Amino acid sequence: MIEKIPDLPDSVLGFTAKGKVTMNDYESSIIPAVEELFSRQKKVRFLYHLGEDVAGFEAAAMWDDTKLGLKHLSGWERMAIVSDIEWVWAAIKIFGLVIPGQVRVFHNNELAEATRWISE
Repeated sequence: MIEKIPDLPDSVLGFTAKGKVTMNDYESSIIPAVEELFSRQKKVRFLYHLGEDVAGFEAAAMWDDTKLGLKHLSGWERMAIVSDIEWVWAAIKIFGLVIPGQVRVFHNNELAEATRWISE
């Protein structure tokens, strides 16, 4: 399940993942919101919180995430990923190298710091 994080600046999109993240979560929540924001501006800041209760991702959801990231590759101004999942940290260290914008990974107890950084 995906929930939009409220009260972020207009140039920032934020989502919290809970339970098992599915392709439907991406296609009904994240993708429309990202596309709508990119229709209004060239650069987007993105906050993605993968909390302690994330139970995993469907392969199709991970594919949707990859496609969305590549589609707007030069449009990501900043990305903040908040998670304590080790493979997420490793993946961001690898894939963060190809993203032109700034990418930072934060631990779950640093969500407030990630929110401040993405909103600056």
